[in-house]
Amino acid sequence: MKNIALITTLFLSTRIFSAIEILDRIAVIVDDGVVMESQIKAGLDEIIARYDQQNIPKPSIDDLKEQVIESLIIEELQLQLANRAGVRISDAELNSSIIRIAQNNQMELQQFISFIEDSGDSYEEFRENVRKQMIIQRIQRGRVQSEITITEKEFDAFLATDESLIELEPQLLLRQILVQTQNQAENVISRINEGENFSDIAIDVSISSNAKNGGAMDWRRANEMPELFASAIKNQKVGYITSPLESGAGYHILKLEDKRGPFVQYEDQWFSRHILLTPSTIRDEETTIAELNDIRSRILNGEDFADLAKEYSEDPGSAKQGGDLDWLGKGVLAPEFEKTMIETPIGEVSEVFQTEFGFHFLEVLDKRNHDMTRDLIEERAYQILYGRKYEEELENTLRSMRAEAFVEIKELD
Repeated sequence: MKNIALITTLFLSTRIFSAIEILDRIAVIVDDGVVMESQIKAGLDEIIARYDQQNIPKPSIDDLKEQVIESLIIEELQLQLANRAGVRISDAELNSSIIRIAQNNQMELQQFISFIEDSGDSYEEFRENVRKQMIIQRIQRGRVQSEITITEKEFDAFLATDESLIELEPQLLLRQILVQTQNQAENVISRINEGENFSDIAIDVSISSNAKNGGAMDWRRANEMPELFASAIKNQKVGYITSPLESGAGYHILKLEDKRGPFVQYEDQWFSRHILLTPSTIRDEETTIAELNDIRSRILNGEDFADLAKEYSEDPGSAKQGGDLDWLGKGVLAPEFEKTMIETPIGEVSEVFQTEFGFHFLEVLDKRNHDMTRDLIEERAYQILYGRKYEEELENTLRSMRAEAFVEIKELD
């Protein structure tokens, strides 16, 4: 009797297994690949669950199913393209991405894995889905980026829009001195040039209503100011003082006292130059150091740094410019170079030191605390414009792929 029960159980298990196999059928042929019925069902269940979670009315099941099928077709086409292009995501890249996902959810990796599995999902399936999305993103960037261009005219037009001005531009704190005549204005400029404090002069001579508080005006963006003021202080640095500006009220002298906003940032920067020699099979390290010390001695004895850099430096990026590296902040150069640059006083030539590129010595020509605000605003504006064009171009690319593909959607009962 037990044997009969066992045989029956095995038979039923086989029937169930067969039924599962039969259910997972090819639903769509897409060029060289397929979309399975189970993929469509899983996608449909997921999208229905999202509608239910948000408690909003959902379209008909037929409409949702059509959306899912189209999405899977596009996904399959992109994966086929990536496969032909040899796009691969290494385990190391994948692990790094999953760790970032875990951190974004305020979890350690092991906690995140446990969370996925405790929710009834498979961590391995999750990994493969992440890998798939990374592959798709990579192939999208490769196809779309080369098609995007942003003209200078487009860029300038965007920076002038209300949206840009509100989202990106900083608020400015101005001080002003208002006097009645041009002679008085020129006298104010003379006092400023002689080192007198702007606020003290405002209290002393300004006829504006804010004279008593040193000429300080309310925080405002440039587009909220009179055009006369906005044009005069546009893109200027903190501390900038205008020449006298004539209006119906008299002559204004403005000082840009401060800035505030999400893109207001200052960075210490150094202007340096260097000479690099790299050891080779015909010049060992000892000989390289000796030659570099000889060049350094010639500079200390009065020869021109730029001329010797052009003649001897083996840095292809700076040799033709006399060794100049222009203004650079921290985190750009090799650590050993940066350390030497920071520690070397302005106008002095450093000792010879080594980096991964070879042996150098350098001279720091100047140092500044640079206002990065305009650079950061323009970078963010470019990102916004690029993002918009990317989405538009991606949509066009995906539509073209879909139109050119062979797709057969099977009628399944």
